[in-house]
Amino acid sequence: MCHVLWSVEVGGAERVVLDLARAQRADGHRVSVVTLSNVRGAMAAEFQGVVDTLEAVPKWRGTDLSLPLRLARWFRRYGADVVHTHNELPLIYGAPGGKLARAAVVHSKHGTVAVSSRAHLLRRAAATAADVFVAVSEATAEVARRASECTPDKLRVIVNGTDLSRFPAEDGARSRIRRELDIPASARVLVKVGRLVKEKNHALLLRAVGPLLRDDRRLVIVGDGPMRGDVRALVDALPTRQYVHMTGGRSDVPALLAAADAWILSSSTEGLPIGLIEAWAAGLPVISTAVGGIPAAIEHERTGLLVPNGDEAALSSAALRAFEPDLRALQEMAQRGREHALRTYSAEKMASSYYDLYLSCRQRT
Repeated sequence: MCHVLWSVEVGGAERVVLDLARAQRADGHRVSVVTLSNVRGAMAAEFQGVVDTLEAVPKWRGTDLSLPLRLARWFRRYGADVVHTHNELPLIYGAPGGKLARAAVVHSKHGTVAVSSRAHLLRRAAATAADVFVAVSEATAEVARRASECTPDKLRVIVNGTDLSRFPAEDGARSRIRRELDIPASARVLVKVGRLVKEKNHALLLRAVGPLLRDDRRLVIVGDGPMRGDVRALVDALPTRQYVHMTGGRSDVPALLAAADAWILSSSTEGLPIGLIEAWAAGLPVISTAVGGIPAAIEHERTGLLVPNGDEAALSSAALRAFEPDLRALQEMAQRGREHALRTYSAEKMASSYYDLYLSCRQRT
């Protein structure tokens, strides 16, 4: 089995692949990961500890017509029976490469990011090389249907899962992380975990939460990405900037979640974010914009708080609840959310669903 990613930086799709690879290796399969950039990301060490091979087959600038051929050679050399691509560029280049290598090709669509018309055409053309096109939520599948990203007979839904055994974090993680970040032990902490990209809408988050912050109310932003400079500039412009902690990309997410009191998401588009499942597994109350597959996952006021997409006032009001003295209602939501995550979103369940799909694809190729 060979998974194709853009990078091994911290991200939801990368976490899905890592947990999927771990479950596949535990079942005795040989697993490799190919990136189209490099192997120097924040999650590289984790991947190297799990997969048989982690290697880069870099995309050159512009439209790289050689990349499918180079990937096909790599797949043949590795002996890949199944090529599993994740998100847009791996689909565009990896699916044709997998087909040239005569492997079964499975694609997973992890989000609903808008792309240019040219990229959309390339994505649709590449999807013809995939045997199956998987969406990680019904909402993500509906986006794929409306955009005709693949033929209807290829479309499947497999919800994301993650390694829930990582949660809760080890004893002492909460105090250790707070000391590292210079956060008072008594402070209430909101945490946002995710790549620093436009779709995560950090601007909305900072407009909504920034005015609420003070010495005993903190915001921790975990992640890295192309908008790091933009997010840093937004933070620096806040009168409460000293109460915002940007950690950069981190692989110790369970410990960072243990240091928090609630998890928050301000995205304008999502599939089914792994960060939500991780927050539930860590026992945190969750606050999120109602986008993508999230409204189907969170039951408002029972397993978390949902706010309308882009509604700054509603997000601020929900965040304020996490800073209030009485957290009993949020803690009850957190407990129900954790129980829901344990029942629904295990890596083993996800891996079993994908393995059945791999087998059916191999039988057809």
